[in-house]
Amino acid sequence: MAEITEKESKQEKAGWSTGTKIIVGLIGLIIVLGLLAAFTLTVAVLDTPAGTSFPYSTTYRVSLPDGQPVTVGTTKILVMTYENEVVTEVDGVKEKLVVGQERVISPRYARVQALGVPLMDTDFQITLKYLGTSGKNALFDMNIKTSKQIPEMVISKLIPPGMNAVPV
Repeated sequence: MAEITEKESKQEKAGWSTGTKIIVGLIGLIIVLGLLAAFTLTVAVLDTPAGTSFPYSTTYRVSLPDGQPVTVGTTKILVMTYENEVVTEVDGVKEKLVVGQERVISPRYARVQALGVPLMDTDFQITLKYLGTSGKNALFDMNIKTSKQIPEMVISKLIPPGMNAVPV
């Protein structure tokens, strides 16, 4: 009988205790849920009523390919450059800009979800300031104003990779 007790004692020392196994399991579960939440993070964008204030602001330097449409949220933007001017078409509405001029895009509403659960929502407005051309791209400072403070990771989900957005 004493031999069995010694063997059991040695086995417990060699393996993980039940408490350690539970902690490792919980940490693993948290990591898996975190990864699932990150991969399922979505931003739904809709039109928003006027009259919203935008106290938070983030600015990016972006380049839009000349003659190729890009979509920011649900807003389709197309630019066509000529010398120091650009014609911007936003959701079918055209406007000519010269270097230094701004175009304000009508406000939108965004809801952020992960794993199908709404996490936050905000109203936002985009302003494009034309900076000139670089090769076959039109350069802009894109200012995104929001009604609530939103993490940069969420804002970057709105911006397509082809715009080469760099925080300013």
